[in-house]
Amino acid sequence: MVIEAFPPVSDADEFGLLAVGGDLEVPSLLLAYRSGVFPWPLDSRTLTWFAPPERTILVLEDFHCSRTLQRTIRKSPFRFAINHDFAAVINRCAETINRPGERGTWITKEIIRSFTILHNAGFAHSFECYDGDELVGGVYGVSIAGFFAAESMFYRKPNASKMTLLFLVQHLAAQGVPWIDAQVMNPFLQSLGFIEITRGKYMRLLDERLNQPPLRFPPPGNDIEPARLSLFEWNP
Repeated sequence: MVIEAFPPVSDADEFGLLAVGGDLEVPSLLLAYRSGVFPWPLDSRTLTWFAPPERTILVLEDFHCSRTLQRTIRKSPFRFAINHDFAAVINRCAETINRPGERGTWITKEIIRSFTILHNAGFAHSFECYDGDELVGGVYGVSIAGFFAAESMFYRKPNASKMTLLFLVQHLAAQGVPWIDAQVMNPFLQSLGFIEITRGKYMRLLDERLNQPPLRFPPPGNDIEPARLSLFEWNP
């Protein structure tokens, strides 16, 4: 049964746990993100919804593109695409390769199924990094109106996830997006310029973005030729 309402985010516990149960149908997921809530299953049997007291965001102009990364980008053979192979991206994000210490993943089979349906409905998008024909990095996320939440990323070659994230940043910045959501902090995100803000401030910023026009993305499964990542006019 589709979720009709979530408790106020202020009802979440100290860890951000707000609710347990429900479903992952498209209307429920859209309601969750519009309400400042996201699914974060504890295991394959328990669907939990979170609204942490501190939220992680990236102000796009503050993305940290180090000189080392800039040199790597200039020499890199990688090319990038959007929404060419969402299924491959989310399935690779579900793997624990290159994630030492992790015993599992929150990206369950049900998450994969539901977000793939969300993608086909036009609300979830993948950003992809290719070395020739090989998919070596990617990020997927959710977009509603002028809001974008980066959900997860992966890499199979050094720097592929960083470059893909920069590709995402440039695509959204070109449309006037000031920030993106990343939900919870980790050392990798912190190294790239992500910051934590209070839940109250996050909700105010979210409300502003939900009142903006929808962002533009290529359609699912498009065959657009992958493009190179440009550093033209990039100001680190």
